[in-house]
Amino acid sequence: MFARLPLNALRTFEAAARLRSFKLAAQELHVTPTAVSHQIRTLEHHLGVALFQREARGVTLTAPGARLLETVHGALLDIGQAMDALRPRPGTGVVTVTTTHSFAALWLVPRLGRFYQEHPGCEVRLDATERVVDLLQDASVDVAIRYGGNEPPGLLAPAALAESFGVYGTPAAVRAAAKARPTLISVQWRDSTLYEQGWRQWCAAAGLRWLGGRPSMRHYEEEHYALQAAIAGQGLVLASSVMVSDAVGAGLLRPFKPGVRVPGDRYIVLCAPGRERHPPARAFLAWIEREFAGARDDEPVSRPAR
Repeated sequence: MFARLPLNALRTFEAAARLRSFKLAAQELHVTPTAVSHQIRTLEHHLGVALFQREARGVTLTAPGARLLETVHGALLDIGQAMDALRPRPGTGVVTVTTTHSFAALWLVPRLGRFYQEHPGCEVRLDATERVVDLLQDASVDVAIRYGGNEPPGLLAPAALAESFGVYGTPAAVRAAAKARPTLISVQWRDSTLYEQGWRQWCAAAGLRWLGGRPSMRHYEEEHYALQAAIAGQGLVLASSVMVSDAVGAGLLRPFKPGVRVPGDRYIVLCAPGRERHPPARAFLAWIEREFAGARDDEPVSRPAR
């Protein structure tokens, strides 16, 4: 059976399907685009189905092509790992994780000690960036933790963590806000209009008119800057229950009107099919799924009265 497998064509197909380009596959494999096209036609003839739709701007996978990519990509990863295990100097046990600066600083890094206690032979290499990494094309990244949106097609999404938003400050700032209109800390992230809308939703749910007239506002570009400003007593911040959880647990911040929360989005763990079989990635995915399960946002979410 194995003698009849077009192994070179399968390897070429995996590169072209992962990169969504015959030209890029040719560059990766150090062959010509014509050679890639020939190998793909050979494989399609062997299988009797079309694997790609050829279009003016490139190629897209057909349904059979997408199914074959999931299997072949994982199989090639398994082969690579088996070969690494046979080398005199085995792999380092590194899992590369991409996520935002704020999530890395405020949630992930403080918990990584527990991962290292469970897996002392593994190393987590963090790629903190606001850039969305294409996991199907960038083989150097194992796992992505992204905020919001739907699960991208073709990727595995083994875990998710929902959030809600509340208003937080130091104990002294919370006491002062009960007597006088406080300074509000704002974050200029993603879509500032959505953040302002969150403030309005929370104030409506709390029955407060803090945004009327000319409220005192302090603006920061990153969530971790805004939380540090709140911890320093500069005012009250509208913050994600996920991002603020450690500061609240340490007593640095406390909620103003604890029962008043507005809906947020969620953080999603993603990986390309087959990467979950890479031992360090498998260990990290199992660990973060447990961490997410233990950090569910169970507080009730208030909505503005109509």
